[in-house]
Amino acid sequence: MSATAPYAGPSPTRRPVAAAALLAALVSLVFGLLLAGAGPASAHAALTGSDPRDGAVVDTAPKEVTLSFSEAIAVGDDSIRVLDPSGKRADTEAEPRDLSEGGTVRYGVALHSGLPDGTYTVAWQAISADSHPISGAFTFSVGAPSETTVALPSQEAGGGPVGGVYDIARYAAYGGFVLLVGGSAFVLVCWQRGATALPMQRLVVRGWLTLTAATLVMLLLRHPYTGSGKFADAFDLAGLQSALDTEPGAALVSRLLLLGAAALFIAVLFGTYARREDEREKKDLTFGLAVGGGVIAAGIAATWAMSEHASTGIQPSIAMPVDVLHLLAVAAWLGGLASLLVALYRTPDIGSAAVRRFSTVAFGSVVVLAATGIYQSWRQVGSWSALTGTRYGQLLILKVALIAVLLAVAWFSRRWTGLLTDPAVASSGTEEADPVTEVTEQEDAPADVDPERAAQLARQRAAVTATKKKRIRDADPERSGLRRSVLTEAVVAVVLLAVTTMLTSTEPGRTEEEAAGAATAATAPAAGGPVSLSMPFDTGGQNGKGTVRIDINPGCSGSYNLHVWIDGSDGKPMDVPELKLALTLESKDIGPLPVVPDRLAEGHWWASGMQIPMAGDWKIDVTVRTSDIDQVTIDKNVKIG
Repeated sequence: MSATAPYAGPSPTRRPVAAAALLAALVSLVFGLLLAGAGPASAHAALTGSDPRDGAVVDTAPKEVTLSFSEAIAVGDDSIRVLDPSGKRADTEAEPRDLSEGGTVRYGVALHSGLPDGTYTVAWQAISADSHPISGAFTFSVGAPSETTVALPSQEAGGGPVGGVYDIARYAAYGGFVLLVGGSAFVLVCWQRGATALPMQRLVVRGWLTLTAATLVMLLLRHPYTGSGKFADAFDLAGLQSALDTEPGAALVSRLLLLGAAALFIAVLFGTYARREDEREKKDLTFGLAVGGGVIAAGIAATWAMSEHASTGIQPSIAMPVDVLHLLAVAAWLGGLASLLVALYRTPDIGSAAVRRFSTVAFGSVVVLAATGIYQSWRQVGSWSALTGTRYGQLLILKVALIAVLLAVAWFSRRWTGLLTDPAVASSGTEEADPVTEVTEQEDAPADVDPERAAQLARQRAAVTATKKKRIRDADPERSGLRRSVLTEAVVAVVLLAVTTMLTSTEPGRTEEEAAGAATAATAPAAGGPVSLSMPFDTGGQNGKGTVRIDINPGCSGSYNLHVWIDGSDGKPMDVPELKLALTLESKDIGPLPVVPDRLAEGHWWASGMQIPMAGDWKIDVTVRTSDIDQVTIDKNVKIG
């Protein structure tokens, strides 16, 4: 990611090997961090509320269960499952009904009638609008809590081995895109003679192969990644069809079609274009390739923009074109840097003019990245608290720090670039005699040498010439410094690309904060509505375990009525010798206000006409005595008013 791309001559054989080994080790380390540290992919959408809410205890079984989300989602037949205490389906197993209205995203499933009392588990799984799978589970109870035999999956959607392979393919796809687009742009804009260089051809072709293979893997794994999590389902034709019907699946297919056009572009670039010698014709072909390649590159970048973070949230019509520009700038910068590194280590012919042209391209890329990055940061983070308090914000800080390191290294690269010259090979009259050259020239003297021998001699002369150029350039200390500078930038760029990949699979900070706020609002009681809470207890004696359920109505300051139910460990109503309550508003030093309810029936107590002087976060202390000596006091905070 060199904004001031340096130039250097090729190094001895062992230096490229060491550089390749260092980069390979770094890539392995990055993959380890990506899989071990990132965990299952977070998504743009998040659960913001439910009815019944998590942990609620209701008197009678509801007719349906509804879930609310922060963003649009895609659901299937089994996206929401309700399981009774024995693990059997309590819902009608129909596709969830879309109950969304206005800006609220809500889905519901109907329940069977006549459900027994006990604890029910709601397990849900869906696909966020930005292509990432989301899942979760919660419980509610009818009548009273009970034991349940339901065993939920230990891993979230998008996790496990399938999720790990999918994340690797995602990283490889970005890497292939960078090499394909950046390498092609480097040849067309900075070093046109590089079209004839075999190492440059290999770099671009390998970028195409990597992106194509990664896209195929992601397409095959799309169904198990968002569903079962089993590799075998990658070859399920019905699952593949369902994946193709989604927006992410359509984006992957579109990418494959564009890669077919990219293959034709590569064939022309390293075929017809490389062989063209007429300058005027080559100039016209350069323009045509630049326009065509730019359209293909923008189209491939759009396959990410149309199916990930840019496609949902605020201002998607602006965010998607900005995301395309951001990806193209990254490719021009990082891919050009990779091309420069290959040219410096593998080819002896690149000149300082090409290096300086890349410096200009890299500087322009940095300007575009800064403008688009600022907009993306505002859109995805939105506040200082989200920048420092969410995983997305912390990764963004790390990305900015890595860019700062790259710019610092680039400053040193610019200094080395300013010292560059293109040393000419000494003339035959002044250069030191080369025994190999002399022998070659002597062997080339006969006029009647056969064609096979002539070709062999030509190859020898080319090898000798390349060796002489390497020897001259390796002796230049400025070029050695530039080689090290480019390698350092490439190392940092590998890490930066990994962080960028992690950002694309992490829930944006703005969404995370908004979802948390919406969830808090959804679970808070409406002003004047009843307040319900459940508190388990254990007095330590025989039959000393149970649950206290409390209803305060209305849940606001002023006069209120209070109901208390006590259930034993078997879920049945439980009588106790003594029950006392007290309310305390610690922030205002009010209380404790004692409450002594009257017994109405077995396990049911009641108090009326009690007063709560003001709204606030009240602490409710409950004292339960189950025998002459076994007693416990439990407490819980509740928002009233």
